[in-house]
Amino acid sequence: MVSFEHLTRELERTGHRRLVVLTGDEQWTLSQAAGLRDALPGDWLWLEENPSKAVSGLLGREYLHAVFDARVGFDVSAFAALSGTLRAGSLLVLLVPPLADWADKPDGDSVRWSDSAEPIATPRFVHHFCRTLAADADAIVWQQHRPLSLPAAPDSPAWQPASGEPQREQAEILDALLTMPAGVAAVTAPRGRGKSALAGMLLNSIQGSAVVTAPAKGATDVIASFAGERFHFMAPDALLASTTEADWLIVDEAAAIPGPLLDKLVSRFPRVLLTTTVQGYEGTGRGFLLKFCARFSGLRRYTLTTPIRWAAGCPLERIVANTLLFDDALIDRKPEGDVRIRLLEPRMWESDPARVASVYELLCAAHYRTSPLDLRRMMDAPGQHFAVAHAGADMAGALWLVEEGGLPPELSRAVWAGFRRPRGNLVAQSLAAHGGSPLAATLKGRRISRIAVHPHRQREGIGQRLIRSVSGEDYLSVSFGYTDELWRFWRQCGFVLVRMGSHREASSGCYTAMALLPHSEAGHRLCAQEHQRLCRDMRVLSAWNGEKIPVTDAWEATLNSDDWLELAGFAFAHRAFSTSVAALTRLVLATDMPLPALRGKIEGKTEEMGRKALLAKLRSETAQALESLDYSRCQQLKADILQWQFFQ
Repeated sequence: MVSFEHLTRELERTGHRRLVVLTGDEQWTLSQAAGLRDALPGDWLWLEENPSKAVSGLLGREYLHAVFDARVGFDVSAFAALSGTLRAGSLLVLLVPPLADWADKPDGDSVRWSDSAEPIATPRFVHHFCRTLAADADAIVWQQHRPLSLPAAPDSPAWQPASGEPQREQAEILDALLTMPAGVAAVTAPRGRGKSALAGMLLNSIQGSAVVTAPAKGATDVIASFAGERFHFMAPDALLASTTEADWLIVDEAAAIPGPLLDKLVSRFPRVLLTTTVQGYEGTGRGFLLKFCARFSGLRRYTLTTPIRWAAGCPLERIVANTLLFDDALIDRKPEGDVRIRLLEPRMWESDPARVASVYELLCAAHYRTSPLDLRRMMDAPGQHFAVAHAGADMAGALWLVEEGGLPPELSRAVWAGFRRPRGNLVAQSLAAHGGSPLAATLKGRRISRIAVHPHRQREGIGQRLIRSVSGEDYLSVSFGYTDELWRFWRQCGFVLVRMGSHREASSGCYTAMALLPHSEAGHRLCAQEHQRLCRDMRVLSAWNGEKIPVTDAWEATLNSDDWLELAGFAFAHRAFSTSVAALTRLVLATDMPLPALRGKIEGKTEEMGRKALLAKLRSETAQALESLDYSRCQQLKADILQWQFFQ
């Protein structure tokens, strides 16, 4: 029998890495993993609790051998990230529950992506992973109570590790970058292809000055090792806040930096090199080029394909890519022929996995924030629905919907008042928490989580056809980072704007907008009510945000019954100031009381007190003003709203 010692020697010779799955009870799996660690020299990283946090400090470095404990929960992003840190000759040992029990066992990682309060079983992902293992002859599955047989390493040629000198692909790109006039260049590649090394070589070769930035300094160790004394790092936010100038800006793992921040950084420097991982676990992919980089008309694109940390055809890289569907080749092939719309349900992961996988692959290509968390959500989270547009056998478009709403009236009122924030229900909760109706979250809708049309089939109305093919019980909803272009699309699809957020999102630099497409009579009433509220408040909200809201200005200076309810919610519960600011503006117009904190806040003056103390003062002054206007009405509203906090 082939021993692990012999296997690792062969892996070192051929430049490959292998996955070893240990499956059995806790004591047995831990014992076997410890035995391997003791028998084989190496770093033996061991990830179990909070693996995402642990692995973030490892990126950009190289290790020999690792153990990933997935028995309680399987964080697949961290698993993939760990695999990317292992050098040639490594084993990645994965601990999982007994295979017979695994599909029915709650996965502790699921609370991050399922919107469930408790861990849920993830049978579709487990079956998918097991199918992937079974189809790969190089995967080693070591089961308790079963004999182990290690596959012999194939008769591959000996691998020549990189010498530190530029490889052919690196040298060609390096020559192009060194002669590049002012502009932006992007180098993309799967992990382990030498992007960071290339950036370090560039630093070491240029005549002028340069600064390096990245999501985390620890991930730039490889750049630093090639750059030597020319390495100068600044964190993205610190760099933006500084007056630093340089001939070159080098951004490592650029897609992991918020787009608005990256945009501002790029505009500051005459020459910029962006490097980022594609087919990766960071939620990047081809979408980075399609979305962010499309704004640079003279962008120079380069790709590295040849692995450097390990040999081509590495078994570990292959099985991670197959498990997490990193294949993005479908974006290069134009779907030909007439388009047909079809509904898919999550159960098709079992009956037609290739078809559903292509949905995920298209979404990855179109949205560079799509990540393996989304894959897990698509497979096993409750309330997921899909519509697809087929052109022959190819995927031309995809729509992903999530069930929302249907909360009990008592819970919806508690959400409105700010007493409760249950998991999930993004738009449904927002309609209650930021809208005018305490019962808004009782209605049932479906939120459009993602929509994508193949780049070669856009502007044919496929997106609109997908939306027309689906419905929610009461409404369809969408939440998006507001731009004129995006809103034009949603408006053409029949959506009505009902909310604009009060602050810019860090990831997009845009205000969050929410829109509804009503279907039922109750959905139409809610949509009309919330849109009217937005129109009535638009003047104040636009001034507060510094951004025009694209609705009709229907400002009213007098208080109505909706305002009274809103103001009571602010005074006696936990409604947010930003939600109530229009009603509060009308309140100060309706009373002669001094209300110094309230008037000062509305006028944008800063108070010399802490945030909590100021909010308490604002709520107190609002209560006083309401009492002065109509004491009995105020007390009745107060009594009603305070009852809403006792929902269990």
